[in-house]
Amino acid sequence: MSQLTLDQYALVEKARRFTWEHLVPLEQTLTQQEGIEPEQARTLMRLGQESRLFATNIDSKYGGVGLSTFENVLVQEQLGATKDVLIRRATGNIYECLTLGTAIQQERYLFPALKGERWCSLAVSEPEAGSDAASIKTCATKNDRGWVLNGRKMYISDAEYSDYFIVAAKTAPELGAKGISLFLVDKNVPGFSLGQRFNMMGFVGTSHNELILDQIHLDEDALLGEVNQGFQMLHQTLGKARLAKVSARGLGKCVRLLDLMMEHAKQRHQFGKPIVETGNIQYILADCAIEIRAARALLWETAKRMDSGESCREEISMLKVFVSELVGRVADHAVQIFGASGCHDGHLIESFYRDARLFRIIDGTSEVHRNIIANSLIKQGTPAVVDI
Repeated sequence: MSQLTLDQYALVEKARRFTWEHLVPLEQTLTQQEGIEPEQARTLMRLGQESRLFATNIDSKYGGVGLSTFENVLVQEQLGATKDVLIRRATGNIYECLTLGTAIQQERYLFPALKGERWCSLAVSEPEAGSDAASIKTCATKNDRGWVLNGRKMYISDAEYSDYFIVAAKTAPELGAKGISLFLVDKNVPGFSLGQRFNMMGFVGTSHNELILDQIHLDEDALLGEVNQGFQMLHQTLGKARLAKVSARGLGKCVRLLDLMMEHAKQRHQFGKPIVETGNIQYILADCAIEIRAARALLWETAKRMDSGESCREEISMLKVFVSELVGRVADHAVQIFGASGCHDGHLIESFYRDARLFRIIDGTSEVHRNIIANSLIKQGTPAVVDI
């Protein structure tokens, strides 16, 4: 914390206090089927807005809080100590690419989202296109009235809760990734329907659905940004999301799990002494602390470089791999230290363990991000990627 200004330290403390006062007490109310009650969700949103923790990633000129990338990761690490659906309800799930919309689009989609009146989901993944977004099959065909959208999307988080979707579709299939565009699609348009609901092993408390897009007729102004620029827009939006919502929040989960392990290891006695006094347990705790500090150093450096205008594509991929796999290791250590008590349904450790496994899949698998790093090494050389 010595590297922080007084204002930044106050921001961290505000986010930490908010998390423990308003979000952590609701963890045990989450269920796979229902999540928190609608009234609780509205209360969390109101509390987030009052605390200026709602839409922290959106520039203040649009009505967001307008934190810098670095300030936002400070906040997201503290929020990450709890369950992700609670964070979403309290702080919003608003994508930066919405700021690229026209004035009419901003009035219809961005500003209501910033007020908490309309909720949004990003729809990219498909049955045959997960991390490889360039291989999506959903297409939008131009006609004299606008666009006709057809396709299927899979595993879309918050699908039942959201009012509209940012949908990635091919507008020039022959161009591959360079032929993808983004469209704003309201849930109530003819041809839109929710398909199968998937009860995922982790991230409980919200829905994960298939979207069916069947001959949806869209006006020309449904196009978000420029035609065939969707892949680049996704890259910019998801880069910041991977930094804040995956890496920073994942780091917060590691810290929470380490705290829980420490507390349990001090209280749990075996062979006449607390297990925290045994060498193997101490090594586990020490290794977790080492890796958490290393991850935070890379996270802070990357966020500051992004604030200075760098894209940090390789660094974001490094963080995505390192933190998502660190969450898995720390969660696995927590299960081992808690033993049988941390393995049964409903225990917080068991729940975090299931969440942790998904971190290596969401927002690009570890394998895909390793490919990005390796390709950069091959094309640019070692100095450009890892040297000072």
